[in-house]
Amino acid sequence: MKVIVVEDEITASDQLTFLLKSIDPTIEVLKVLDSVKTAIEYFSGTQEASLIFMDIHLADGISFEIFEQVKIETSIIFTTAYDQYAIKAFKVNSVDYLLKPIDEDELFEAIEKFRNRSKEEGFLDHQIQGMLQVLQTKTKPHKTTYLVHHRDELLPIKTEKIAYFYIDTGVVKAITSENKAYSIDKKLEDIEDELNPEVFNRVNRQFIINRNAIENIKHYFNGKLIVNISPVSKERIVVSKAKATRFKKWVDL
Repeated sequence: MKVIVVEDEITASDQLTFLLKSIDPTIEVLKVLDSVKTAIEYFSGTQEASLIFMDIHLADGISFEIFEQVKIETSIIFTTAYDQYAIKAFKVNSVDYLLKPIDEDELFEAIEKFRNRSKEEGFLDHQIQGMLQVLQTKTKPHKTTYLVHHRDELLPIKTEKIAYFYIDTGVVKAITSENKAYSIDKKLEDIEDELNPEVFNRVNRQFIINRNAIENIKHYFNGKLIVNISPVSKERIVVSKAKATRFKKWVDL
């Protein structure tokens, strides 16, 4: 598979290239474009790649400006270091994205999603239309309450009272600051989309935590982090090396 990388940070483009080769040695990075201007010039010519990795914020502007000048006939996975509200909108509109620093597992899943979706008729048109909708759509309000079943009752639980969500043997549980557990009949991915990203963080595949529940953060081996929260989780909460820098920035907001 041939890809183009649109990225103005050399370190980021080198890391992405390394990860792509680690995932699939047959992937060939044809070109790294570092600006809106160079991207417009390149895509005005022959488009040989089957996939583009495109940073949203470039040194000379926003990458969406490229689409105003040229018609890109190649599928795109967007990357960005911030602007989480826009990212959630991309996800809703079925536009692939990766949050930097890029995690290898997430990159692998994005590539697999592209390979599967690209077989669908009209996939590219749908993707571009989804991107355009994002540009015109305001951010949806964040969820403030979850209505949960408890014995023979339905209880409204305020999200601000939830210390963390986690997957327990296939069931999503919400643990309140009072250490009460409630089952949530939703996927963790859907809950992530509904929450305020300034307050809640999907630290790994199993946990979404409330920043107010964090007691301390400890260094772990190979650049990973261990997050201790209150109420105490029965499972160790580990943040990968790839996500550690981003997580610390989030905590330090």
